[in-house]
Amino acid sequence: MTNNDVFRRLRYALDLSNKAVTEIFLLAGREVTQSEVVSLLKKEAEEGYLECRDSLLAAFLDGLIAYKRGQRQEDAAANKQSSRLTNNEILRKIRIALELKDHDMLSLFKLAQFPTSKSELTALFRAKGHENYKECGDQLLRNFLKGLTIRNRGEGAAKKPAAIG
Repeated sequence: MTNNDVFRRLRYALDLSNKAVTEIFLLAGREVTQSEVVSLLKKEAEEGYLECRDSLLAAFLDGLIAYKRGQRQEDAAANKQSSRLTNNEILRKIRIALELKDHDMLSLFKLAQFPTSKSELTALFRAKGHENYKECGDQLLRNFLKGLTIRNRGEGAAKKPAAIG
């Protein structure tokens, strides 16, 4: 999955307006205009498409944490981003922002008809060098976002294309 796909699906799943998205970026210290948000939501083949780089998606996810849970003093220092944003980090940041517990996440996978075991789930959140660490694949992340969409917007919403407006 590209960062644009993740951004587009997450914005749709959480039913965030373009104005809310710009506010979320501001909470992370990034100024993004509404026209830039529209460009980020476009497909690669569309005119005006803007690639969502790792640093931009990380800023959005960090801003989402602040937006949902409140800004913390130590957050600014903790937001130093590694060179490559992995699916595991994306999933972890979404989990933190939405305050999801294991059972919440497992129910989201179940909604997407992608049952996952608790041990598989916990392996995604282990440190990279740990013997039980599991890399989060695109399919797993895609199904998590699909379950989130179904929970927040209803069963038919996961099949509808994400509107830009």
